[in-house]
Amino acid sequence: MELVEAGPRQVTGWTETSRTGVAADHAFGLHTLPYGVFTDATRPQPRIGVAVGDAILDLTAASATLVPEHVALFRGGNLDALLAAGRATWTAIRTALTCWLTDERHAEVLAPLLVPVTDATMRLPFTVADYVDFSSCEQHATNLGRILRPGQPALPANWRHLPVGYHGRAGTVVVSGTPVSRPSGQHRLPDGIVVFGPSSALDFEAELGFVVGTPSALGQSIPLTGFADHVFGVCVVNDWSARDIQAWEYVPLGPLLGKSFATSISPWVVPLDALGAARIRPPVRDPRPLPYLDDTGAEPWGLDITLEVRLNGELISRPPFGGMYWTAAQQLAHLTINGASLRTGDLFASGAVSGAAPDERGSLLELSWNDSAPLTLADGSTRGFLADGDEVSITATAPGPEGTTVGLGEVRGRISPS
Repeated sequence: MELVEAGPRQVTGWTETSRTGVAADHAFGLHTLPYGVFTDATRPQPRIGVAVGDAILDLTAASATLVPEHVALFRGGNLDALLAAGRATWTAIRTALTCWLTDERHAEVLAPLLVPVTDATMRLPFTVADYVDFSSCEQHATNLGRILRPGQPALPANWRHLPVGYHGRAGTVVVSGTPVSRPSGQHRLPDGIVVFGPSSALDFEAELGFVVGTPSALGQSIPLTGFADHVFGVCVVNDWSARDIQAWEYVPLGPLLGKSFATSISPWVVPLDALGAARIRPPVRDPRPLPYLDDTGAEPWGLDITLEVRLNGELISRPPFGGMYWTAAQQLAHLTINGASLRTGDLFASGAVSGAAPDERGSLLELSWNDSAPLTLADGSTRGFLADGDEVSITATAPGPEGTTVGLGEVRGRISPS
């Protein structure tokens, strides 16, 4: 498969001439300001930082001067306290950061608090409380139905009525760069014999994840209009999948061992405030959703985000998030409609993102059509599913204000033998 690169993966970084600014076209420019947790060789304790171009501003150190009233939010070594602080505080801190980073008077104070990204080791940014994964892309769900359930309707009868999902395993959510061991489990061979062993159909799924900040009480449902009050931001997700284990176990209760061995997330959480220019109308739904899911006439939470998937450095797919059938606001409304409570650090993922074109598919299962048409790479090798040593990288970008680009960062993972 041959795809044309959309542009450079890294552009101009910290601009020395301006001292307190970055190039306007940098994906981690002042219009993005994502939060993460890092360490470096000089200080091994985890610290909260915000990405500014190719540097990280150490907020654990800078907060006493920048936002002294909120200094306690940056002392815990993770984003948990910041996530719990709520929408008004998130916006106030982002406004203060923008003011400081655009005012030359603060350059001398900020300069020693900037750490080059290349000198930093990124950590899991927050404590994952619960993890839920949805299936919200009609193209992906249809492809899987055609592959795994031939001769039956591609979509289950409930799919266009509600965001289908499953409750995953929070303890196996890992930060980008963590090796992924090939899982073992039961699977059924084509002749019907059931065996145990390492998965031979290991796959990726290109997704976005939504990070909950403000919790809710047990028994409280979150309406569509409450999405931005509870969700802090967005990260990139790789929902690793062992397709042979998954296919044998998922009827009637859904995925378990085929999904629970690892879920990788990007180290940067991009605030919802950075995605205002990316908001679009989602596709028309038919049938019209029930009232608690009906966003007709409401503020739109479709997002014009493009993901890029690379296998061993080669671009193999560019899934478009803008066509997702169910939005994150609808997912959250459905997740809580029964009164299930939210906790700070809850993570819910979109499900695999796929487009209508063959080079927009968000998994190898689709790209190789379950290994019946293996993907040919530039070096001449082929892949139906992932081999040991393969590295998958997923990045995402969105339109920003005034023609800029908002970067959501990268999630990487390399497959280790079972």
